[in-house]
Amino acid sequence: MPAVNPSAAGLPGAAPPASTRRCENCGAPLYGEHCHVCGQPTKGLVRRFSSVLGDFFDTVLNIDSRVLRTIGPLLAKPGFLSLEYFAGRRVRYVTPMRLFLFLSLLAFFAIQGSIEFNEQSQLVRIDAEPDDIDGASTPEQVTKLTDQALRELDKARKEVAQVPAGTVGIDIAREALRDRATQRIAYLKSVEAARSAGKPPPEAPRQSGKNIDFPVNGKPWDPKSNPVTFAWLPAPLNTLLNRRMGHARDVLKASNSEKPWVDALFNVLPQTLIVLMPLFALMLKLAYWFKRRLYMEHLIVALHSHGFISLALTLVIALYWLQAWLAPTPGFLNGVFGWAIGLAAGWIPAYLLLMQKRVYGQGWPMTLVKYCVLGLCYTVLLSFGLLGAILVGLLTL
Repeated sequence: MPAVNPSAAGLPGAAPPASTRRCENCGAPLYGEHCHVCGQPTKGLVRRFSSVLGDFFDTVLNIDSRVLRTIGPLLAKPGFLSLEYFAGRRVRYVTPMRLFLFLSLLAFFAIQGSIEFNEQSQLVRIDAEPDDIDGASTPEQVTKLTDQALRELDKARKEVAQVPAGTVGIDIAREALRDRATQRIAYLKSVEAARSAGKPPPEAPRQSGKNIDFPVNGKPWDPKSNPVTFAWLPAPLNTLLNRRMGHARDVLKASNSEKPWVDALFNVLPQTLIVLMPLFALMLKLAYWFKRRLYMEHLIVALHSHGFISLALTLVIALYWLQAWLAPTPGFLNGVFGWAIGLAAGWIPAYLLLMQKRVYGQGWPMTLVKYCVLGLCYTVLLSFGLLGAILVGLLTL
């Protein structure tokens, strides 16, 4: 077998020829496009713009190709990406953290867009009916206007029932409408009773739109005269808390809408899920303690599962949009989209169960038990997380 010249072969341990390029940073000989000593690339930004532009598009296309190779298995093959990552085949797929962040933000934008889409597509002015009710002069008129408004809201609710978070604003509007009608009827009856008794009519109740109203020590909360106080908090923090709540109340009053609060909630919800992610991974670690897996393996499973949930929710919303666009009226195509939405939503719990079974490799009885326990615990954890997001969103209005 002929001897191989290390210098001619370009091996790192060989003595470089005199003509070999050297790193501009540390002077080490170069055997590729990156220095093997300090890692500096041979290409910088001080070169022709066409070359820089070519590298940019090459990078973008490379990311896009990895996204396409990742999305399919993530949606259709439970546990496949996690097992591939554990096996060391990582470079061909998007990293778990980047995938989760991208898909979760995509889902948040889709949910927020669906709420705005429903508000604009319905010819129902949720904030208009209370104004009409406040102008009614008899209880009969109040009842008639209320029934008419409730029918329109019920119709709108049926059309958005399959959209995540699509019915939240309508349900809130129904309760607010009933409360406003009850107050107006009570006021009109008190006016009639005062007139019958020959007394001046009472002053009309002041309507302040959306409000933050809850009792403190048996009296309505007020940031100055009757603030909420937590004994375990320092006085400056209690003062700051009440001041922020007062500001949120003023914002909701001025807008007469839940939109500022919804926007603030969505601003902090991604951070809330990121905080919950390592806690869910810890739950997996405890549930599969005897599997002797590293904590980071459980974190990768958590990232992939949450990325799938975000992708599935985005798909459900996209199907709803297509249904509203292509088949808004009942019919065959509308039914097809309805079945597709139902299957996509039902695939979420089935996928998570299959993923848990394939990744951890336990029998079905133990997998089902752990799946139910983890689901219950995570539901409680998620509830506290959402409550915290609601409070933070309220205080950051």
